[in-house]
Amino acid sequence: MHELSIAASIVEAVTESASAYPGARVIAVRLRVGALASVVEDSLQFCWELASEGSPVAGAKLVINKLPVIVHCDACGVDSELEGVQSFRCPRCGELAADLRQGRELEIESIELEEPEPNESKRMESETDKPDPVEEHI
Repeated sequence: MHELSIAASIVEAVTESASAYPGARVIAVRLRVGALASVVEDSLQFCWELASEGSPVAGAKLVINKLPVIVHCDACGVDSELEGVQSFRCPRCGELAADLRQGRELEIESIELEEPEPNESKRMESETDKPDPVEEHI
């Protein structure tokens, strides 16, 4: 089950990206997954829950956008979606279409963040603005 290592890599990448937005919470992560990426969606969803547990992205929704296989046929010059991917032949003319244009992707498409509540960020600022009690001398 390579989905666990994929999920762990996604958690790591999203955590790193989200760190640029202090206090923001990750709501959703959207992926683009091609039909030829050899990813089982249910397994990836299950592994996402395991990999994200206890991390800054815990509780975030994993949204998977499945992409079909699209090939370009040099013979007729058309890009076509392959149904079932049993053959890499152009559905229009029947010629071999070896120019794969889409279908192998496994990419983070977007990360949805929720900004911290204004009161919470002010509270956090005021806590950091307080002088350290050890440094206060009368």
